[in-house]
Amino acid sequence: MTELDSILYRVSRPARYTGGEWNSVCKDWEQTFVRIALAYPDVYEIGMSNMAIAILYDLLNKEPDVLAERVYAPWVDMAAVMEEAGIPLFSLESRRPLKDFDVIGFSLGYELNYTNVLNMLHLAQIPVMAEERDDSHPVVIAGGGSVLNPEPMADFIDLFVLGDGEEVVLDLLAVLRDWKGRSNQATKRDLLLKAATIPGIYVPSLYQAKYQSDGLLESIMPTVPEAKPVIERRIVEKLPPPVTRPVVPYIEVVHDRGMVEIQRGCSCGCRFCQAGMLYRPVRERPVPEVVTAVGEIIENCGYDEMSLVSLSTSDYTGIEKLVSKLTETYPKMAISLPSLRPNSLSVSLVDSLSSWRKTGLTFAPEAGTPRLRQTINKDITEEELLKAAEVSFNSGRMTLKLYFMVGLPTEDLDDIEGIVQLVNQVYSLGKKVKGRTPKIRISASTFVPKPHTPFQWVAQAGESEIKAKHEILKERLPRKGVRLSWQNPKVSLLEAVLSRGDRRLGQVIYLAWKAGSTFDAWDEHFNFGNWLAAFEETGLEPDFYARRTRSVDELLPWSHINAGVTSAFLKREYERALTGQPTPDCRYETCSACGLESSQSNCQQKRQRG
Repeated sequence: MTELDSILYRVSRPARYTGGEWNSVCKDWEQTFVRIALAYPDVYEIGMSNMAIAILYDLLNKEPDVLAERVYAPWVDMAAVMEEAGIPLFSLESRRPLKDFDVIGFSLGYELNYTNVLNMLHLAQIPVMAEERDDSHPVVIAGGGSVLNPEPMADFIDLFVLGDGEEVVLDLLAVLRDWKGRSNQATKRDLLLKAATIPGIYVPSLYQAKYQSDGLLESIMPTVPEAKPVIERRIVEKLPPPVTRPVVPYIEVVHDRGMVEIQRGCSCGCRFCQAGMLYRPVRERPVPEVVTAVGEIIENCGYDEMSLVSLSTSDYTGIEKLVSKLTETYPKMAISLPSLRPNSLSVSLVDSLSSWRKTGLTFAPEAGTPRLRQTINKDITEEELLKAAEVSFNSGRMTLKLYFMVGLPTEDLDDIEGIVQLVNQVYSLGKKVKGRTPKIRISASTFVPKPHTPFQWVAQAGESEIKAKHEILKERLPRKGVRLSWQNPKVSLLEAVLSRGDRRLGQVIYLAWKAGSTFDAWDEHFNFGNWLAAFEETGLEPDFYARRTRSVDELLPWSHINAGVTSAFLKREYERALTGQPTPDCRYETCSACGLESSQSNCQQKRQRG
């Protein structure tokens, strides 16, 4: 890879591709038995902020006979230069071509990154279709939140890892070691057959999907005894030790701070939220372990800002004690608390944050009226939000981010007007702070129905309806100090299609990529025309996947994936949503019987609290 240094001057941000960052792990290639490339299908700045890659990088490199290196999607300028120079896609640590590795593992958390997976394989000079790869090619695997519906990517991935990866990856390593040790006798198919017996592993080539004449899925069945009819998501009972020596980038990345996962899972039960369903049950990291981890990250990395990562940070049982201990122990460190619940607890947390640098706060009311918040099961009152905003402004934090969605089930124009009124009230509270102008960042994303949620059966709102609601928000919200952002409805449509798609979409993804689609999540590169042409060529319709209400009895493309929450629970929550009935948080009230009661469940944690 000596030619690399001669091309970097031609691309933007060359430090994306040089490696050698502080805390990166460089092992002897010849002295390691299993070599794994951890791939994130987006640009370096986003991939370096991904906690899953950091966890697996740390976990795998602790194995003496395993080498794990990183690779991110080259930006369009670098990809063009690499193809022109004939340089294959390479890892950062050793600059080895990806085709030399035993395994390439992709982290898939967002559907609009799918074409980047194909492009990275192409740049690596590896066939993108799984059926075209032979025993000489790396095994291509994928994990992450979006693969709980793996079917749209089934044509390209050899095996999927479903659920928490910390334990199942070690199980898979044992199979890889045995397979590689018998490389003269064992084929890749032998490896896949053995891997299919591991709980949490899905090998799509060992299943056959059949469709009815109306396009609905008829069945998806295993074709060999090793493949199970239903694949269960892997769940770690206890959070493994946190990563305290993460790789420190040379350039600024999206989350340029230390991170400690204080809690995994959420029991709030928001009916639109896939992560809240997929990462159950709730597992908390003890306060002393978090405090120790923060100190080690500061020592190993030098960060002066720390993010306490969780789906809902203020729901962590010991959050007040934790924040107090951290501010006492590390008084010059800024603490970032993502996705706070705007309630009395969050208000007290804001009061306790006396860090030397004031960081902004983020709240997610999601809907503008109490009625719609009940429908989506978002347990937030207007009074709580306004009180939290007032305390935030009075403490000197004049930047506030508010997340809303448009196009939610049962939403009407009164709910959109509710967003306007709520934002105006928050803005007025900020204006009362003498000599300061509040900066309110409003995100109005489009609702996307997701698999394994109570809204997996609903239709996505049409583009004209979404645009009309965007126009209301643009016209009615105050200009100075308020910035409104929204997503292109065509992007939201594609996300819904890929989220709830079946195996036939593999050909659509392939054709869109062949037409030039990469970095679909980036506005400047999103080309909906490529996707429309791909749908037309395959005879498939986007609206079939995104904009039709599905029967609760329909066989869904992900029906063979057991994510932990039962179909009966999701159907019950769907019915309660349509009648406007909220379901209380089972950590504090009655168990909602979601299907995870027998494991380290929310019900057990409730009993432990007394």
